[in-house]
Amino acid sequence: MAIGGFDWDDGNWPKCGKHGVSRHEIEYILRNSPRVRPDRQGGAEVRFDAVGVTADNRHVFVVFTLREQGGTTLIRPISARYMHRREIDTYDRTREA
Repeated sequence: MAIGGFDWDDGNWPKCGKHGVSRHEIEYILRNSPRVRPDRQGGAEVRFDAVGVTADNRHVFVVFTLREQGGTTLIRPISARYMHRREIDTYDRTREA
């Protein structure tokens, strides 16, 4: 599936940015082979969890969905935060395995 870009607006950006993660960091994670799995929350729309490391070695957790706009698939970040120490340790252990 080809991704045509990101879907940012006044609805999702404030929710993503409230934990201090920048748009650049979120897009970097999602463009650079994050570890992705279906989101456990479920709900009306299909969501995914992504974890990865920024260029500055910051570990980030992002929840996103995919949206179709004009025949193009866009990534719509829903929320983002820096990972907690325990999550980082688990991520690093599984990355080394």
